Amino acid sequence: MNPLHLAAFATGALGAAFALCYLLARRLNNYGVVDIAWSYAFAVLAATYALAGAGWPIRRALLAAMVCGWSLRLGTHLAIRVASHHPTEDARYAQLRRDWAENFPAKMFGFFQLQAVSVILLGLAFLVSTAHAAPRLHPLEFAGAALWLLAISGEALADAQLAAFKRAPQHRGQVCATGLWRYSRHPNYFFEWLIWVAYALFALASPWGWLGLVGPAGILYLLLRVTGIPLTEEQSLRSKGDAYRRYQDTTSAFVPWFPK
Repeated sequence: MNPLHLAAFATGALGAAFALCYLLARRLNNYGVVDIAWSYAFAVLAATYALAGAGWPIRRALLAAMVCGWSLRLGTHLAIRVASHHPTEDARYAQLRRDWAENFPAKMFGFFQLQAVSVILLGLAFLVSTAHAAPRLHPLEFAGAALWLLAISGEALADAQLAAFKRAPQHRGQVCATGLWRYSRHPNYFFEWLIWVAYALFALASPWGWLGLVGPAGILYLLLRVTGIPLTEEQSLRSKGDAYRRYQDTTSAFVPWFPK
């Protein structure tokens, strides 16, 4: 299928899927489910592009495996977290309820649709890669796959270390500063961004591959300026106070580095 037609089909399908997700969120009275839907949507998108794309089958299969492996791991991790806290909603969405109180349903519906659009834009690397017909893998694609493996391993390790810290009763109310969290206040976000760098690197071997740079650039902006670090740190300061301020003073915010 023509890449433009394929992208247009995916946009319509995801818009409808996120509209249904919005109805489910209203029924559950928990809008945190959009994070789960957003994560799983990339697996569906990459699989669709891989199945309908005109590129070399081995490249399409490799790209789909990379995206699906990341998407399913992250989506399942978030599903477990949302379910374990339900009916308590994530603090970000509780804040949006207050900020958008005047016309909350319509604004939240628009927010869900923006999530669908973001999946399409961030997935441009998948679209160009699955359309590339050259019957061999480029060194950039090998490098992208290797970086992806490193990044997803780091993200999984960071998530596991934080979960283990929180499970210990003696750590209640304390700041996790062990393992990867000793070197970065948000190692999970750092490795998440590296995954998108890996997709972009993979895509650069394809015609129009520069479009894949939208992914790491967009994710970096969201993590540093919008829904990632700013909101997470705001919540941590409310819940942990001076202990978290000391952690901020000694530990890198994003890129892992030796503590002060």
